[in-house]
Amino acid sequence: MAVAYSGGRDSTALLHATAMQARELGLEVLALHVHHGLSVHADAWLLHCEGQCAAWVAQGLPLRLQWRRLTGQPAAAESIEAWAREGRYAALAEMAREAGTDLLLLAQHRRDQAETLLLQALRGAGAAGLAGMPAQQWREGLCWARPWVDQPREAIEAYIAEHALQHIEDDSNSDPRHARNRLRLAVWPSLTAAFPQAEASLAQSAGWAQQALALLQEIADEDLRALGEGQGLDLLGLQALSPARASNALRAWLQRRTGQIAPASLIRRLAGDEARAGQGAWPCAGGWLRLYRGRLSWSHGAAAPPPPSQIVKLDFAGMHAQPDWGGAWRVEPVMQGGVAAGLLQDLTLRARQGGEQFQRAPRSTARSLKKAYQEAGVPAWQREGPLLFAGERLLFAAGLGIDARMLAAPGQAQFGLRWLPDPATD
Repeated sequence: MAVAYSGGRDSTALLHATAMQARELGLEVLALHVHHGLSVHADAWLLHCEGQCAAWVAQGLPLRLQWRRLTGQPAAAESIEAWAREGRYAALAEMAREAGTDLLLLAQHRRDQAETLLLQALRGAGAAGLAGMPAQQWREGLCWARPWVDQPREAIEAYIAEHALQHIEDDSNSDPRHARNRLRLAVWPSLTAAFPQAEASLAQSAGWAQQALALLQEIADEDLRALGEGQGLDLLGLQALSPARASNALRAWLQRRTGQIAPASLIRRLAGDEARAGQGAWPCAGGWLRLYRGRLSWSHGAAAPPPPSQIVKLDFAGMHAQPDWGGAWRVEPVMQGGVAAGLLQDLTLRARQGGEQFQRAPRSTARSLKKAYQEAGVPAWQREGPLLFAGERLLFAAGLGIDARMLAAPGQAQFGLRWLPDPATD
């Protein structure tokens, strides 16, 4: 198992206690230290951690230290706290996975939990924020566990004193520029003087919020199954739910797609008249939310200029990667509905230029590509894939398939074509 080890009071106590238990169980403990590079004392803190671990190993404790230094710096509008936190968790996860462990222990305690709830409440957080820090949470195959989240700070201080453990004091903990420090220095003493039970009560409230959050997630799971989230979220069906239930399902869907909590302003927009028009597009989490014919989807990244035209050969079965287009062709033998093998030897791949016509079925009329897309109900962002030409004749259009005029005759050797924008997920 691994322990996040800064060298401070709490993580020193946790690492020592874990190593003591590990010795009895025949396990090894990995101490993970992150060098943020923000303090002039950071190098000295690393030396302290190395010396402390070496001393404990000499005493027979089964542990080893691994450390990582963060690179880069916060963006202009990014807080130092947020940058350091995100970088720290990323480095811890990377080191844990490299070491082959799936259990990482964190030293947050009950007062940390109470402070987190207060800070989230002051920021106007919902149930997810008020739930604070879970005792255990699995993320990408790694369990982040806080075994002392229900323990008071006084218990940790007593452990430090009992075992005469040396630890470092981070001078940034007294910097009032950081929100948590302002809470600890200016608010917490007065709060606990007026309400001695504040720490326990706030931590208990976070526990109730965690139960409420779990229930909301169960309800969201049920609603999203009914709304067919795999094919894009049915926004009209969502709006048939009660406002609270619709908001809950939409927030859950957005978080699963983007990996981020959606801002309240976006939720209001998607629940309002603007979305009832049936189509629209909104920037979201480094990508785009798009609504077309009542279904909502999300794609990562902004639209890029189309690649230049190129000659391709698709005359044998298999996958044919097109990295410039971010996808691949799948070619496979078929009995009908395919293209004659001889047509697939010298093809031109290019973007739409205007004026192209497409025939969707053998007895239908060829229409402009735009009309063909509209009749087929293909959303605008799925029309951005490549067009495939045999000479001057359009053979295949992304989102529509093979032009009916190019289908092979019955009995001919033929291949079916599919364009896969992201073949890794097919």
